[in-house]
Amino acid sequence: MPTPTLDRIDREIVRLLQNDSRLPYKQIAGEVGLAASTVYERIRRLERDGVLQGAHMSVAPTALGVRLEAMLFINLSAHQVGTQETLVEWMTTRPEVRGWFNLAGRLDFAVHVAARDADHLRDIVFHGFTSRPEVHHVETNMIFEQQRFHVLPDYLD
Repeated sequence: MPTPTLDRIDREIVRLLQNDSRLPYKQIAGEVGLAASTVYERIRRLERDGVLQGAHMSVAPTALGVRLEAMLFINLSAHQVGTQETLVEWMTTRPEVRGWFNLAGRLDFAVHVAARDADHLRDIVFHGFTSRPEVHHVETNMIFEQQRFHVLPDYLD
């Protein structure tokens, strides 16, 4: 899919929605100087073009019983496309996996996981990841604190 071309107004709409995806069209329209109906059409086009990829609500992990989060750093058993694809497919089905990054360098993946407690984390690592034939080694690092930023920088200027 080709990269969509975004004009100044599209970029401002994207910026506003990254900060608050629940903004009413009327409020966005006031910020960018367009009619609400035009903003609606632009947002639908941005969704169709794959620029806007869903809206999500942040939830306090403890509200759902998540008391521990960790980053798992993984080395694959073999550097083959099938090995990587199989692991990714499996990770996508795991409710404990909050996200993953395929890396270049010494490590192959960084995987963010959520657990009820230390025993659950141990089960995720030993009965989940290290039992996979695609995984050669797992290094576990607990997350004490985190801050996620949802606004991407605009490098188009």
